Formats: sequence, structure tokens, C-alpha cells
Amino acid sequence: MTRTSRRNLLLGSLAAGAAAAQSRAGVTKYVRFQNGGRISYGVLKGDSIEPIAGDLFGALKPSGGAVKLSAVKLLAPIAPSKVLAVGLNYKTHVGTRKPPANPEIFYKPITCLQGDGDAIVIPSDSVNTHYEGELVIVIGKRASHVPADRAKDYIFGVTCGNDVSERDWQSGPAKDLQWWRAKGADTFGPLGPAIVRGLNYGDLLLRTRLNGAVVQEARTSDLLFDCHAIVSFISRYVTLVPGDVIYTGTPGTTKKMKPGDTVEVDIEGVGVLRSPVKAA
Repeated sequence: MTRTSRRNLLLGSLAAGAAAAQSRAGVTKYVRFQNGGRISYGVLKGDSIEPIAGDLFGALKPSGGAVKLSAVKLLAPIAPSKVLAVGLNYKTHVGTRKPPANPEIFYKPITCLQGDGDAIVIPSDSVNTHYEGELVIVIGKRASHVPADRAKDYIFGVTCGNDVSERDWQSGPAKDLQWWRAKGADTFGPLGPAIVRGLNYGDLLLRTRLNGAVVQEARTSDLLFDCHAIVSFISRYVTLVPGDVIYTGTPGTTKKMKPGDTVEVDIEGVGVLRSPVKAA
């Protein structure tokens, strides 16, 4: 399949998903895109984007005519101040290990983020880099010491993420003191394609596909710590601000990727995040 064909397939799937989501009352998809030298936010409607101006987390207004999805470059849907992630948050991923008493939180650097369609680059000295399909929370307002029963008010929306992980650097023979490169190397944080508001993110079907074959499948209702518990726990110690993102954990088992592969994280009502894999 040519690069143009892949892009057309990607855009067609994204547009179809946007149309389906928009048909649900109260559901909106926000994207961040580059058109020429300008970066903007917009509302995705079918195969077009309606640009918006103002504060994504406050007052918004239209800013010009619609542009075709095929005419712009989609970026990671948000530029956060920080990226956090949760480990061991599905029973199927914990396996025989003892489940954690609290969400197990770690950081990923913002420089690992990239958008839909951008390549995951396997470092030249990596031998065991895995995919991890995940639901990702996007924070909508400043959160500090938030009770779990109020956390919903602080979540702007959700998107798809891939917490790419080099297992040998994480816990194998080449283990580092921290996961700074195991989960934070450049391109190890695919995110997107859109931030979706209005969904019941507590019960969505998540699937990860490797070269078209389903390799992970779970519902977000299977999370050990749901989105509200995660936001509440983090906010007890670290203040979250609008735009911050939290990868919520991956289900089941994961496998090594190789150059030439394509990984897709597909979340019901959210969309499909596609990442080709290539060598450094």
C-alpha cells in the first residue's frame, strides 16, 4: 500500500468515526492541526474541521471557514505541561502479581508525544520495544486535592494513546534507575487523533491491533482504578492544570514491534490512533 493510500484510509476512517461520534447527543471531537505554518484547534465534523479561537478550556468561537481534513496535518491533540501515566491498571496486565493499593504513577516527557500517523522510531540499540494501547485523560481545569466524586468536573475529555515501552530498559538486563528512556524516548507517546467530550469514558471498548490483528482488547470498565480515582489520587500530591494528560494503563499482554509494523489503538467513540513503526 502506498503512503497516499494509507493516508486516505486513515483520513476516511477518522472522518467516519467523527461522524458517528457527532451523531451522539453532546459528543464533540476536538483536534489540533497544522495548516501551512499555522497551528490551530478545531472541531472535527465528518471529513472537515471547523477552526476555533479562544481558550480550548474556556470560551470558544468559530474562526474562519471549514477546512478539509485531507488538506491539513493532524498533530497530537493537545500540548500539555506534563504527561503522567498509570502502570498495572488492568487485572489482565497485572497477571499473577499483587494488585497495587494505589494507582502506580510515572512521568513521560512531553517530547515523546506525537500525533496520529507519525512513526514510532525504534532506537538503534533497542531490542524489545512494545506497544501499549491506552485510554488517555485530558484535564480541563486546575485540580488540587480533588475528591473522587468530583473528579469528573476536572476531566475535559479523553483520547487514544500508546505508551510505547522498551522492556529491557524498563525491567530487563539493561534496566535503568528510572523509566526515562524506556517509556520516554522520542516518539514513545503517540496521542490522538482527537479529544472527545461527552462520552461515557468509564465503559468503552479498547482494542489494539498489530498489522490488522487484534492483540489487546478490554473495556475501560475493567480498570482497577478508574479515571476519577486516578485524577483524585494524583491531585493529592501534584497539581494538574488544563491540558495535562494521563495515560490510564494497558490491558492484557504486549508484544515486541519491528520496523515495518503498524500499530492501531482503537477506542469506541474516540477514534483510531495509527502509528507506523520504523528503525532509527
